Amino acid sequence: MLPSRVDTLLAMPIFGGIRPEVIAGLLDHAATVNVAPGEFYFREGDRSESMYVLETGKVSLLKHWGGAAHVLGELHEGDCFGEMALLDLFPRSASVLAETPCSAIELNTSSFHDLYQIDMEQFALIQMNIARELSRRLRAADERLFRAYIGADDPAAPWAYIA
Repeated sequence: MLPSRVDTLLAMPIFGGIRPEVIAGLLDHAATVNVAPGEFYFREGDRSESMYVLETGKVSLLKHWGGAAHVLGELHEGDCFGEMALLDLFPRSASVLAETPCSAIELNTSSFHDLYQIDMEQFALIQMNIARELSRRLRAADERLFRAYIGADDPAAPWAYIA
């Protein structure tokens, strides 16, 4: 496992406060998933078993409605997606499509379950960090919904969320 991968995860809010050796342990069981442009990491409704950290490339988050795919946002190198799987284990709520050649670290739920057995404190901290990230995204989505409701469409407005 490359030290730069540990550093990549340490720089992310989801892994804030996590000891480097814990991250190294998660990475020991992680896969690298390469996806070509136009291919999906996963589709809305798929089974949730892992989260991803994008190492290279750009992906679009898509939600399907009325027979069409709608772009919710874009993610780039260093961003994560699929983290809801670590909390709720429900099917995927959106699709993630590679826009460019992409490479991502796949961290599966069983690795986090193993961490729970070994170091409950570090496991709980990751869960809290994920909840904070999801809360941040929910606040931004609420603001976008509110602005759409009142007809304010200024993307530079406070709280505007551009993924």
